[in-house]
Amino acid sequence: MKHSTFRFNGIFLAVIAAISQLPAAHAAEQEIDKQLGEMVIKSDKPAIPANVPSTTESVTAQQIAESVNSVSSAGALQYVPSVHVRERFIGDVNGGLAMRMYGVNSSAQTIVYADGLLLSNFLNNSCCPGPRWGVVSQHSIDRVDVMYGPFSALYPGNSIGGVVLMTTHMPSKLEAHAQIDVFNERFKLYGTDDNFSGNHLAATVGNKVGDWSFWLSADRLDNHSHPTDFTAATLRKSTEPAVVASGPGRNTTTVTGAYFDQDIANKQRVNTASISADHTVKNDGTLKVAYDFSPSVRATYTFNVWQNTSDKAVESYLRDAAGSTVYGTSTSATNPYRFVRINGQDYSVTAPSVSYSEAEYFMHGLSVKSQTGGTWDWELTASLFDQSKDVTRASSGNSGTTPSTSATAGTITILDGTGWQTLDLRGEWRPGGNRQSEHQVSFGYHNDSYTTKSDQYNLGAGNWQTSNAGALNTNSRGVTSTDAIYLQDAWQIAPAVKLVVGGRAEKWTASDGSNYASGTNVTYQDKTVQAFSPKASLTLLLTDDWSLRSSYGRGVRFPTVNELFKNVGIKTASGGNPTPAEIAAFPAPYNVALTNNPNLKPETAESWEFALERFLPSGLWRTSVFGEERRNALVSQSDVTTLPGFSISSVQNVDRVRTYGVETSLQSRDLLINGLDLSGSIAYIHSRIAENRANPGLENTELPLVPDWRASMLAVYHASDALSYSLGWRYSGRQHSGLANATTGAYPDPNPNTYGGRSSFSVFDAKVLYRVSRQWSASVGVDNITNVKYYTLYPYSQRTIFAGVKFDL
Repeated sequence: MKHSTFRFNGIFLAVIAAISQLPAAHAAEQEIDKQLGEMVIKSDKPAIPANVPSTTESVTAQQIAESVNSVSSAGALQYVPSVHVRERFIGDVNGGLAMRMYGVNSSAQTIVYADGLLLSNFLNNSCCPGPRWGVVSQHSIDRVDVMYGPFSALYPGNSIGGVVLMTTHMPSKLEAHAQIDVFNERFKLYGTDDNFSGNHLAATVGNKVGDWSFWLSADRLDNHSHPTDFTAATLRKSTEPAVVASGPGRNTTTVTGAYFDQDIANKQRVNTASISADHTVKNDGTLKVAYDFSPSVRATYTFNVWQNTSDKAVESYLRDAAGSTVYGTSTSATNPYRFVRINGQDYSVTAPSVSYSEAEYFMHGLSVKSQTGGTWDWELTASLFDQSKDVTRASSGNSGTTPSTSATAGTITILDGTGWQTLDLRGEWRPGGNRQSEHQVSFGYHNDSYTTKSDQYNLGAGNWQTSNAGALNTNSRGVTSTDAIYLQDAWQIAPAVKLVVGGRAEKWTASDGSNYASGTNVTYQDKTVQAFSPKASLTLLLTDDWSLRSSYGRGVRFPTVNELFKNVGIKTASGGNPTPAEIAAFPAPYNVALTNNPNLKPETAESWEFALERFLPSGLWRTSVFGEERRNALVSQSDVTTLPGFSISSVQNVDRVRTYGVETSLQSRDLLINGLDLSGSIAYIHSRIAENRANPGLENTELPLVPDWRASMLAVYHASDALSYSLGWRYSGRQHSGLANATTGAYPDPNPNTYGGRSSFSVFDAKVLYRVSRQWSASVGVDNITNVKYYTLYPYSQRTIFAGVKFDL
């Protein structure tokens, strides 16, 4: 498909052009080597940081450069304890964030910020899409801080899983950077055996002139991914048309090329095609302009444009006797391709669908902040995220040897106008007049608003790539907004005792909710909920080498617009579709074939943690015991009590979910030998449904998508000031793909380590970084060295080789 012309190329060329002129301009300046930040490690005499009531882990630009091959900002979290990003391939927009007690489908239960601007997508609670990682280029990150749990009053209830704070910087002098990366993955699964490659280009330039400073960056990613999905044949049912193998009325064709395996339920599966091999082209441009009103007051405006095109290709494995590719079967009883015969048995095959997406998002951010360190400081932060253009075209499948790319029918989904906006006003009061004040009080106001607009149309006559939208198929509308005020005091009771205590009061509103399906439009009443979340944390320095922190926090996570208003289905007890007569007899609001749950309650997490820290001569060892009890937990399940004889599968409130865990983490520098830095962690999580009145059979069963074990280890050896080697290991244990069977107690995935499952994995990565000169550096690396095949429903990347060159002025 021919891609639309995007405006980004001019931005990228402008940055490159500016960099090309810099060496001459820079020659007159004093040459000062730019040193990357050191690893953050507590000293022998640790100081308890103010207003940080929970466990925090950090990673710096230097650590990222030395150990991470991934070129996305999400890759910066690769070795942070108990953190995982569902990045199935380079450039994956569906990179859900998992933290400690929450899995990769919990995007609304963790928060990601970049310089105080929200990147998390609270329009839904899923992996898809994940936080807007593409808004921040990895090479522009100075550091990343990760806070676990809802223990700070400064953050919304979406922090029940944790908070990720990415920090970039504004230049204090002329600086520029350029980077080129190339990568190649060798992927083999079923009938796909090929190389998938891509490239990444990044450039930044910035300067400070008087009271003004600016930062202009451009980032471009062009990657061909492995296929992320596969189609399987369905064995002919006895109720379907009889098979005529030859002569007049023949309705089956013998084919070869299918691949047999066992699915997650250990049932035979016949794989016939690969789909969703994504050729993605991402362009990201950011302009930051700052003005210093005084040495302590700065205003910063950020503008970001993110553009993406995505061509998802398919490959059918089936061939007929003439060697022609067969894509799918027909619904016509007399069509030669009504069935295909594979190894003597007859199957129907859904033809794989191709799709093309085009998106253009804009983000505006404004921050005005004082940093006097005196009695009073204040901050204003506002942001606007607009999915100005978000269109996906998908073809319908064709039968026989006609490829899906030649389809005349399909759908078009339009999300234009979806987005969010936020406002934060914050003050800091230090009665003692400085940062060593006995009390450091934070207070503020927060407002956010999220809007979803989703319309899917059947495509009109013509070709799926060019035809206009026809009849409306489904749509969803809705708005959620939150107003909050908060107060938090960090009280240094004694030199070795600190108490952080606070609370957050919130008012949440859902409004303008509606959806359309099956010719019926349903609207929903507005609703408002108020909540209060107390917080407290006490830290004791037991000795010069040991500290103990206990934390408690309540987090109230309100439903997202998609959880409230997205269309979901009603099925009969046997899994079939209800008849029109049955639908008509349903009580309101279930009297349409597709509905949702607009009456969801917010989920409330009562969370706690005890953290013991040992300060080492050049490092830190921490062990944490933590847990939570969630009430009205928002979980996708089947309600078997509302409509007897029918099953409503949707996001519902589960009465109580109880989770606890233990984690130990080590950071150490110059361990055993000079130049060897070692970090690592291991965590165990136990999560169970404690009470579930909507589906009592699920009580005492596990929540899906929460691994029982997570672990990582990273060793970086600095052979010299110029040369470093890194070796990393990532491990994830058993997790279930779905809820247990409420009757038998059996989980749906006794065979998880296959396509469609949520597999455990043990993966090794390596990287070598060499600083050729003060300005030039080069790197090579390998992710998934041992070529493990592992899955998050879809396959993750197999062995991938990286190479990069970077220039720093």
